[in-house]
Amino acid sequence: MTRFVFGDIHGQFDGLMKLIDFIKYSPNDKLYFLGDLIDRGERSADVVNWVMSNNHICLKGNHEQMCLDAFGCSEESLIWKGWILNGGSKTLESYGAANLPEAHLEWMQQLPLYMDLGDVWLVHAGLNPNLPLELQGAAEFCWIREEFHSATEPFFEDKIIITGHTITFVFPGVKPGNLVLGKGWLDIDTGGYHPKSGWLSALDIDTATVYQCNTFTHELRVNSLSDITTVIEPMPTRSQRLEIGKTNAQKRRWSWV
Repeated sequence: MTRFVFGDIHGQFDGLMKLIDFIKYSPNDKLYFLGDLIDRGERSADVVNWVMSNNHICLKGNHEQMCLDAFGCSEESLIWKGWILNGGSKTLESYGAANLPEAHLEWMQQLPLYMDLGDVWLVHAGLNPNLPLELQGAAEFCWIREEFHSATEPFFEDKIIITGHTITFVFPGVKPGNLVLGKGWLDIDTGGYHPKSGWLSALDIDTATVYQCNTFTHELRVNSLSDITTVIEPMPTRSQRLEIGKTNAQKRRWSWV
């Protein structure tokens, strides 16, 4: 049995199927999806149907959460309009209807927020390094960015956190398609829908091998994790950046005295 973890798919069904063939998937393998199966891409319905029908494990991402929140509101609400503007319109088009099947919405609703595999800990976005695990929920696990990426110490001593959610090329100095390693975490969302990247990634966590398919060029490639991962230092939060800016401004002011 091989364990594969997939970054955000975002409706890229054709690329996903190429990637599944490329990893030489067998029914004995375990596939884990980090959430955000839907939105932005053209074939969200096919992605959800394939993951559901094959009983693969999927975590809840912020786009699944946005979709669920939207269907709990009217189409005139800001929540509905926010989901539509953030890729929900593509999801509706893929279903060819104004609604998603009830079975698909129920499946999204019951998706776990994280999964502990013993040696690795899977979550869509990350967690808050300043809060105990039991005090955290969907706001952290589906949405967090800055607080998580600014952590100066690993959250777990005995396992690494694997996430999606934040496209890796937004980190300073990271090439499109590269993975990112921080303090106790590894981000594998390489932006499969984004024209700047197009790479979908699947990580074999037992051999530390990364398989990738480019959704635009159809290129396939395989690399060792170490060869395609950029190690970064903790990123300052917005409040920390503002404080640094104030300090630098003060230094400039005093330099004229």
